[in-house]
Amino acid sequence: MKKTPLRMKEVNEQISHYKVQFNKKDPAVLLEEAEKRVVLVNNKPVFFYDGEQLVPTLKLLQEQEVLKKIVVDIGAIKFVINGADVMRPGIKEIEAGIKKNEFIVIIDEKNKKPLAVGIALFDTEELEQMNSGKAIKNIHYLGDEIWRIG
Repeated sequence: MKKTPLRMKEVNEQISHYKVQFNKKDPAVLLEEAEKRVVLVNNKPVFFYDGEQLVPTLKLLQEQEVLKKIVVDIGAIKFVINGADVMRPGIKEIEAGIKKNEFIVIIDEKNKKPLAVGIALFDTEELEQMNSGKAIKNIHYLGDEIWRIG
């Protein structure tokens, strides 16, 4: 496990499009293990890399609404938190303005808590028209390696 100190100014620049800002005095570290790269701020995992893009972690999403949302039904929860992609029949609500390939947060309909982070495979309009098929690619979920950091 490799730890590299980061300058908070650079981190804030990279995440500015998420409307998230950290104090410049907060300690930031890039943690690299195998193919996972995670940004820790104050020893808490707040962003991870998907390719070269920084994506908010579920730990950050539990505290701040940063991404657009998809709400899934109770029957889909056990599959989503085991890493399964989200199928269209399990989706109850779709936030307006989602674009294809955009990062989104998947939340449960009962508690409205984040379960996973995914990549939208379709725009909002296309998702609303669909009746079946894979809708969201799951890239980070409760209990995975990124979740267990910190």
